[in-house]
Amino acid sequence: MFKNSFFSLLFLCSATAVFGQIKKDTIALSEITLKGSPINNVLQNTASSVSVITTADINKSDGIILTPVLNKIPGVTMQQGAFNTNRITIRGIGARSQYGTNKIKAYFDGIPLTSGEGETTIDDIDLASIEKIEIIKGPNSTSFGSNLGGVIQLFSRETPLLESFGKSTITFGSFGLLQQRLSAGYSDSQTNVFTSFTDLQSDGFRANSSYNRKSLNLHGKQKIGSAGTLSFLGTFTRLKAFIPSSINETDLKNNPEKAAATWAAAQGFESYDKFMFGLGYDHQFSEKWSIQTSVFSNFKDAYEPRPFDILDEKTNAAGFRSNVNYKDQLFSLPFELSFGTELLTEKYEYSLFKNLYQSQPGLGSIKGDEFSAIKQNRNYTNYFLQMELWISEKLHLETGVAFNTTKYSLEDVFKNNSGGQKMPFTFGNVWSPRVGFSYKVSKGKNIFTSVSKGFSVPSVAETLTPEGQINTDLKPEIGWNYELGFKGNWLKNKVYTEVTFYTTQIENLLVARRTANDQFVGINAGSSSHTGFEFLVNYKLLELTQFKITPYFSGAVNTFKFKEFLDGNADYSGNQLTGVPEKQFNFGVDLNIKNGFSVNTSFRTIGKIPLNDANTKYSERYSLLDIKTTHVFTILKILRTEMNAGVNNALDTKYAANILPNAVGFGTAAPRYFYPGNPVNFYGGFSVSYVF
Repeated sequence: MFKNSFFSLLFLCSATAVFGQIKKDTIALSEITLKGSPINNVLQNTASSVSVITTADINKSDGIILTPVLNKIPGVTMQQGAFNTNRITIRGIGARSQYGTNKIKAYFDGIPLTSGEGETTIDDIDLASIEKIEIIKGPNSTSFGSNLGGVIQLFSRETPLLESFGKSTITFGSFGLLQQRLSAGYSDSQTNVFTSFTDLQSDGFRANSSYNRKSLNLHGKQKIGSAGTLSFLGTFTRLKAFIPSSINETDLKNNPEKAAATWAAAQGFESYDKFMFGLGYDHQFSEKWSIQTSVFSNFKDAYEPRPFDILDEKTNAAGFRSNVNYKDQLFSLPFELSFGTELLTEKYEYSLFKNLYQSQPGLGSIKGDEFSAIKQNRNYTNYFLQMELWISEKLHLETGVAFNTTKYSLEDVFKNNSGGQKMPFTFGNVWSPRVGFSYKVSKGKNIFTSVSKGFSVPSVAETLTPEGQINTDLKPEIGWNYELGFKGNWLKNKVYTEVTFYTTQIENLLVARRTANDQFVGINAGSSSHTGFEFLVNYKLLELTQFKITPYFSGAVNTFKFKEFLDGNADYSGNQLTGVPEKQFNFGVDLNIKNGFSVNTSFRTIGKIPLNDANTKYSERYSLLDIKTTHVFTILKILRTEMNAGVNNALDTKYAANILPNAVGFGTAAPRYFYPGNPVNFYGGFSVSYVF
């Protein structure tokens, strides 16, 4: 009954909307200025494949998670097993990560969201605080260190100029979803401040999957004189999220709501308090010289009861990033030079305790004796040089080089027999050069090509042997990336297209060898080839005074292979890369009406995914349909009100939203490869803002 009424509401909103009016867009996608790189440029002229996600794109989703937004980007895949269980891969890199995202660097307003050992978490950032996301695919930037897969940069939402507001938002939905948010902003000619507090709760679709996250964000800018700008950012997150973990194929088909038996019995969860702070200063010395500098720090105190142990951990990190830009002419040709550094030092310590949950069934995890305690220091230093040169009015050159050093050290505090602090282990010095060209074929149409080298260092967990020692034989993964692409506007800017061909060749391929249930070690086991084709089409099909219809179509077709892969006695050379689909397509239609109605539809298809290196098991191909309708109107001329309703997975597809690569069944248990995706689920909400 509710489902039929809901679809009737969607249809009614769509039909009613046709009688309104709408404004025309004034800024084309290709004209957006990218601000993530030390040298700013417009998207059209960049000699690489960069994707931009705007506030409007984020608002087309439920506003809870980034997964459906990122999965519209060709070449990017985000698998989401739960709110706190996800993995992001770019062009197949990072697909074999066991429990999270690595080999991809992420920043929020220039502050690293990636830890000192390369693990990235972006789901702590409330979507209401994000104004824009820029994604550099592959090792196409020399200024961000270890990022073989690419760089994801989030930028905070600013209060509109000379405007102040207060806003209250509530969203509710299936499986006990409830999100409450309070936000406010202030802006004048010198100051811009934005803050928000969000409380997100969900019972979850599966057993043992309840979730609660409270987050506070405060960021702003203050002009200092006529040439300087001071910026600040502070975020606090408190999370408690239960973990249902993965299940086997039989349960995926017959009982996807269940949790893994051991995790359900232990009532396993993760909880933490996390704080991040950054302070930046930009100064324009003259028309030629400028500097951008920031200092940042973060702290995390976490506790995670798991069936096999209880983890108590703390992380402290501090860093510095700065770049100096010089803009002039070189041999009468316009050019800009940027050189700088990024430094990070991180202290990490953890203790492991026995979990006695089996001794008293029904009580969940019970903390037993401590059996391990480790302190780790992680440090990296990255120096970079970047230059852009306009060789002619049509030909644009981008080039640069980076130099990186990463060090780990480890002390066994529990045994206290390792002779104290071990000497730091380093992966050596890594040089990463890049060169790219962009050529303007005609107005609004550019072809580009680039060659770049990137790398990713192993995480500390991957460097450890089963005995807890650092494996000094491990090497960083090294990859050479080659790209050829086209960006173009057609039909008087009604159609925007992007097409990219690429190949990335990776050596010293780092793989996870499973040694026990939920435990693994890293090894360099060969090389892989990542070759693919990506495309994007945005089309303003109908743009009238009253309404606008904009369909879009994007996709990626890839060939990801192990070139050489020897794991013990097994030879997987030539097999398809584990954990990532070879085909992914996205299609949608946006209908916008001037009187405040809009309808957004998104249909995406994910190809089958190899579940193990032997390619003997694959997940099933699936398609998802999401629909959202929104009505924005004003009450008493001062209260801007928004009402929305939507449905995710409208076709009620049964699918695996995330997979655990190379899962192994121990004893008589079947391998637990799958994290089930939510069935059809609904949401709705409203917000009221007072602008003054």
